[in-house]
Amino acid sequence: MDKTVYMKRALELAYQAAEIGEVPVGAVVVNNRTGEIIGEGYNRRETDKSPLAHAEIIAINEASKSLGVWRLIGCDMYVTLEPCAMCAGAIINSRIEKVCFGAFDPRFGAVGSAVNLFDGRFNHCPEVESGILLDECSGIISDFFKKLRREKL
Repeated sequence: MDKTVYMKRALELAYQAAEIGEVPVGAVVVNNRTGEIIGEGYNRRETDKSPLAHAEIIAINEASKSLGVWRLIGCDMYVTLEPCAMCAGAIINSRIEKVCFGAFDPRFGAVGSAVNLFDGRFNHCPEVESGILLDECSGIISDFFKKLRREKL
């Protein structure tokens, strides 16, 4: 499986989030046996008025519905930004096998930057691969916040 294909789809979703004024994060869940995307999402916190509407949570919910199970064994996640603590917890609980992310989040990243919830203390510990399409994933986030700051002036 070509990781960049899945990350490019996550980036497309991140751009959809940016278009509606959401922080541009996109995520896809892939069945690693078939290579099929079975869940996807982008940030919708402002749109849905919900602190739970992160890209990863939406993608996990969609994947669970697609498979008809809550355990996403045999599935990987591709997300444009390092998951936060809430999303890392959902990834652990859903038994996703591997998380591949693009950009690091030094303030809120919970899989290595600010903290590491995947350090083996829990009953499930996903693999992590970082830096996939790093420049593109970092760029969309920094461009979004630059634009936001300009608009506030």
